[in-house]
Amino acid sequence: MAFFLAFKEVWRNRGRFFLFSLVIALITTLVLFIAALAEGLATANREYFSKLDAELIVFQENVDLSANTSQIGRSLLPKIRNVEGVADAGAIGLSAAAVVSPVKGDKQVDVSLIGVEPDKPGAPPVLGGRELRSTLANEVVIDQKLARDLGVKPGDTIRIKTIQGVEDKFFNLRVIGVTDSREYLFRPSIFVPYRAWDQIRPQANPSIIKPELIFNIVAVQLDDPQQAAQVSDRIRAEVRNVDVSDVQTAIKAIPGYTAQQSTLNTQQVFTLLIGVLVIGGFFQIQMLQKVPQIGVLKAIGVSNLTVGAAAVLQIILVTTFGVLMGSVVTLALALGIPGNVPIIFDGTLVAIAIVSLLSIGPLGGLVTVRLAISVEPLIALGLSS
Repeated sequence: MAFFLAFKEVWRNRGRFFLFSLVIALITTLVLFIAALAEGLATANREYFSKLDAELIVFQENVDLSANTSQIGRSLLPKIRNVEGVADAGAIGLSAAAVVSPVKGDKQVDVSLIGVEPDKPGAPPVLGGRELRSTLANEVVIDQKLARDLGVKPGDTIRIKTIQGVEDKFFNLRVIGVTDSREYLFRPSIFVPYRAWDQIRPQANPSIIKPELIFNIVAVQLDDPQQAAQVSDRIRAEVRNVDVSDVQTAIKAIPGYTAQQSTLNTQQVFTLLIGVLVIGGFFQIQMLQKVPQIGVLKAIGVSNLTVGAAAVLQIILVTTFGVLMGSVVTLALALGIPGNVPIIFDGTLVAIAIVSLLSIGPLGGLVTVRLAISVEPLIALGLSS
């Protein structure tokens, strides 16, 4: 009975309810795109860190876990590796550069230039070609997005441009492998042996003779990942002037990452709240317009439970149709988005967003349900004195 009443009214006034479903569809599209944008921007910022084959990251002390600011000398590496509970550790150097590809008419792309130790934590897996082997060779493993964008493959040569002193310096590197997407700070990554990285990276005065090789951070693998807190304390105690964090904490310390995600999450919450108010307002107006009809139903013996259930089912029907329509529109629009736009539709996040949107309908209609069951038949029909 309740479903019949709900469906019958929606069908008889399908034009009105369809227009309102379009409003819900627009809200759905907005929520899904904000969620996809949040995920896309987060991935472009943190992807290399989130895919690190390590449990801990060692930074220089007193740099607030800022990877680009941190500076660690190579002499500390053996001390870190000798700490009880450490399975292996790899030095990582982080800097920016530009890649020039002769394959696409000297097209230039900004990249994250990352120096790693071959076969150590931090070095990327290779999908095609081979991995880095030497610590000084002029070889590079590149991000698959960059390989696709520049049209290069293993065996090709690319030119790296960095600023050393006040001049642009160019270095020719042979591509030996392609790894999966590992963006860092919104740039695709390329990986070179750490000694080659020290020569190529931007530097104020390259002629200065350095007492030892300096890199930024150390990726640490553990014998037992469950002992991360204890091993962190041991590293701090046994190695001077360093700080240690887990990978997730290091990601949150990436400049702008937390503020960016907080902003986008706030936008999502406010969009859902707007949805609650819009749905609640629409159905409340709808309910006020049909108070006499509800009075008739109650006068002929229809129970409050049936009236309330009909109101809830009506809300669910309209909301579900609007959310499904918005999801289809979002999928269609997503197919046309260029690959360089940082939007990623993660399955889990999309499911959470859709469930939230389906929940706001009944939530927004709570006032409507209360109004429906509180209607007095005689008053509604104008027969009460």
